[in-house]
Formats: sequence, C-alpha cells, structure tokens
Amino acid sequence: MNLESFNRLDKSTAAAHLFACCGSQRWTDALMQHFPFASEQDLVARAEDIWYHQCTEVDWRESFTHHPKIGDVKSLTEKFAGKEQAGVAVATMQTIEDLAKANADYEAKFGFIFIVCATGKSADEMLRLLQDRLQNSADEELAIAMGEQHKISIIRFKRLLTDANFGFLKVSQITTHVLDTSVGVPGKNITIKLKRFCNGTWQTLAQGVTNADGRIPDLLPPDRILKPDTYQMVFDTGAYYDGLKTPTFYPMVEIIFQTFDDAHYHVPLLVNPFGYSTYRGS
Repeated sequence: MNLESFNRLDKSTAAAHLFACCGSQRWTDALMQHFPFASEQDLVARAEDIWYHQCTEVDWRESFTHHPKIGDVKSLTEKFAGKEQAGVAVATMQTIEDLAKANADYEAKFGFIFIVCATGKSADEMLRLLQDRLQNSADEELAIAMGEQHKISIIRFKRLLTDANFGFLKVSQITTHVLDTSVGVPGKNITIKLKRFCNGTWQTLAQGVTNADGRIPDLLPPDRILKPDTYQMVFDTGAYYDGLKTPTFYPMVEIIFQTFDDAHYHVPLLVNPFGYSTYRGS
C-alpha cells in the first residue's frame, strides 16, 4: 500500500492502522485530525510532533501496554515476540533465562515492560541494553522508552506503507563512533547516554550500546531534531575496559557539546586506558 491508497481508506480503518503503529489513543486521534496526509514526510512530522509535544506520560505508558513482552523462558524460546525482536532467536539458553529474569525485574521496577527498538539487535545486545537500563531512574527510563517507541512507530509506518517513499528519513541527528586507539579497533559494547542540560540538571534523552563497528546508528529516531542547546554524551569506558580486563584511568568519559541548528552532529571518541580525545566529525 502506498500513501495515496492509505488516504482513500475510511477513517475508522485508517485510524485502526495508525493505532497498530503506536497504541496511544490520544496520539491516534490527534494524528487523524490531519488525515488525509499531504505526504509521507507530513505523516512522520506530525506523528513526531504529537508524540513529543502533545502526549503525556499517560499516553506513553498506554502505548507500552500494546507491545508483547520480551517474555518468560517459554515465550522467548518458542515465539520470540514477533519480527521486531527476531534477533532473540539466536540466544543460548543462558541468555534466554537471563533475558526473562531481567525483563521481570524491569517491569517490577518501572511498572511497564522493556521497550526497545530491537531491529538488527542480537539477543546478547538486547540483554546488555536491558541490564544497563535497569540501573536508570524512573524518569530516565520513561524518556528513553518513549523515544524507543517512536522509533518503532516509524518502522511500523514503513511496514504498513510498503510502497511509500520514506527516503527523506535520515540517520540519528546525533551519532558517535568509538575507536580504541590502544589496539586500533572499534570500541564495541560501550554503553552511551545522551543527555540535555535543563533546569540545572542533566536529563537523559536516549541510551544505547555501540555495535561491532563502535557505532550507535539509531541513538535518536530518524526524524527527531533536537533544539539547539547544550548536550552531553556519557561513555561507560570503565565497564568496557573491565570486560577487557584492562585497568583504566577514566572509568567514565563525558563529552559536553552544543548544537546550533538542525544539522547532523557526529561526536567521535578516540580512547585508550589512559587518555582520550574528541572532535566534531562529519
């Protein structure tokens, strides 16, 4: 289906499709106020604006309830919670058990299930993310989860409108690449938080783990443009070097930077156990 075909649907059918992309009634109703949509870009832009500026915690939490849980041992082994979490299928039984326990711990702590855009992530990566995010505060986790939900909504737009043109979507506005200069390899499996300085404190916006190439390509949703402000990227270098059984002088690297417009900002980190450097990349 392309956008033209979608725009010809009756309103109740179109609304049901949108609700399946993000299970928030307020979000769906507000988005349907703009139906039919002028373009794919119009659809995504309005969805993003409503999600971040009109919806509230109640609406975000409502959407979380419409996700299947990552699950218990049986469901992880047999069903793996659908295509968006298909990477879990390659897990070992130990990983399955650890995922099940961490998922239960997460829901008990935060009151909603673990929400993550799992496309392209292995079971081990998901477990690492889950265990890392278990250490967050409730406010941090709500902000991260609602950002992950918006990533999922865009993926579902693409699956719904398979013949539509989403070529305008770009990578995350803020990206990073970690290189371990002591051995000349990418710094993989490094937890990174993106924060904004607001009301005298640092507020977490997003969190991820670097892949085998030392990158996080989807730290922010592809349409998300942050307002010009002061931001911080926090790299958990201590855990990284602990995993390598290498002592380090810098257990945490914090890079504070400013954005000035809607351009792409690449913030690389060159790190070794006893030093680091950064610059604005391209």
